[in-house]
Formats: sequence, C-alpha cells, structure tokens
Amino acid sequence: MSCTVRIPSPLRSYTGGAVSVPGEGGTVAEVLGDLERRFGGIRFRMVDEQGRILPHIRLYVNTSEVQALSQGVRAGDTVHVICALSGG
Repeated sequence: MSCTVRIPSPLRSYTGGAVSVPGEGGTVAEVLGDLERRFGGIRFRMVDEQGRILPHIRLYVNTSEVQALSQGVRAGDTVHVICALSGG
C-alpha cells in the first residue's frame, strides 16, 4: 500500500531535506522498513532494537496514535512522525 510519511525536521537529514516521502507497506512496521531501505539509519531514530517506539517519538496514522508497529496502513493514509522537544 502506498502512503505518505511526514518527516519531522530533526530527521530530514536522512531524507535529503524532504518534508514528506512516499512509503510502502501494509503495517507501520513495513512502512518503517521501507523507509530504512531507502534512507539508511532513519528507522533506529524511531524504533529500538526490540521493535519498540522510542520514548521521545510519537507515530500517528492519520489522526490515530500508533500503539503497536503492527497497526495497519491503507493506501492514501498519512503516517506522521513526531519528535518530542526537550531541554532546559
């Protein structure tokens, strides 16, 4: 399934500055795997070695927060990657 992935500014160095990129896959995990194949290293900025979403990252499919990487993605959906801000 073809979807759109919205990339936050801290990760745009992986996508050559692109704000959004196409993604392929039927689940969030498959979409992230597709991104990793094309933009090496980006997946591990969002997901750890055990396949858990990192604490400072939120993923959404359209307006629904992703609770598990097995969540489905349909053609035309938008996957949003959100990075939390921190600091003092």
